[in-house]
Amino acid sequence: MRVTADYRGEGGWGDDDPSVFVMTFSGGLRGEFQVTNGYGPEKAPQVMREHWSTFIVEEDFKFISTNGLNAVRIPVGWWIASDPTPPPPYVGGSLAALDNAFSWAQKYGVNIIIDLHAAPGSQNGYEHSSSRDGSQEWGATDANIQQTVAVIEFLTARYAKSPSLYAVELINEPLSPGVALDTLTKYYKAGYDAVRRHSQTAYVVMSNRLGPADPKELFSLASGLAGTVVDVHYYNLFQDIFNSMTVQQNIDFIYTNRTEQLNDITMANGPLTFVGEWVAEWQVSGATKEDYQRFAKAQLEVYGRASFGWAYWALKNVNTKWSLQWMINNGYITL
Repeated sequence: MRVTADYRGEGGWGDDDPSVFVMTFSGGLRGEFQVTNGYGPEKAPQVMREHWSTFIVEEDFKFISTNGLNAVRIPVGWWIASDPTPPPPYVGGSLAALDNAFSWAQKYGVNIIIDLHAAPGSQNGYEHSSSRDGSQEWGATDANIQQTVAVIEFLTARYAKSPSLYAVELINEPLSPGVALDTLTKYYKAGYDAVRRHSQTAYVVMSNRLGPADPKELFSLASGLAGTVVDVHYYNLFQDIFNSMTVQQNIDFIYTNRTEQLNDITMANGPLTFVGEWVAEWQVSGATKEDYQRFAKAQLEVYGRASFGWAYWALKNVNTKWSLQWMINNGYITL
């Protein structure tokens, strides 16, 4: 969405003059803030209800179980703790959707990792953390951190007695240098305590920072706390180094570089390691089905060595290679 000051009619610059700026759309709405804010209070509830009732359904949990997958990582936003009346522009219904997921997970023997994907103020400025405009404001104040801890407390308390609660991920992809290590460490300590007040068995997952950061910077904290997991995300995307790689170079990068990276953060007395996001997609154009199969197989082999396992992003996606369900159903991925 783009805001442009190109209105052709007459108008002033008064505070309540709506003609000064014309809002035009340049692409689809992405992220829950954009969707709910874009559709507005009249249409957003209907749009979100339709999404929650059709996108992930019971049959999907049956599919997960049937294909030998033992867990799902479910992203949620901080406003879920205020459901059914979250602050605008968000709309009620996400908590009921998560309740349904826990019910289906228990029925089909699937574990759930609750992932706080969007923290108040946004921890990385991306749409998937529900940033309103690309700003990154999470962690700026103690009140903001305490608000986030309260969300973790709410979620853990609600699902602590469910046999399907496997882990709670305290935050997803905090971005360095906007999120300082001391701020993140302070939050992780408080978030860990919040989980432990309600569950002694749920794992507590701590996401590594994106951007310039030591991949082992959380180890001194996590190693001293029982039941902790460090989450890393590996994509052969989003960096210039991958733009000109061939099929074989991508596959070699997995077997060599990703193996080294994973070995570097795997320690006998350290926290468990989790490749919490990966995808069998790349920058290669004209790749064959066999190329994709080899690329996926390489990642499954390497990431399968992570002591806490892996999670594919995502189960379903309009882009086929990003949809684990499509990749399995069409023979690109064999588990």
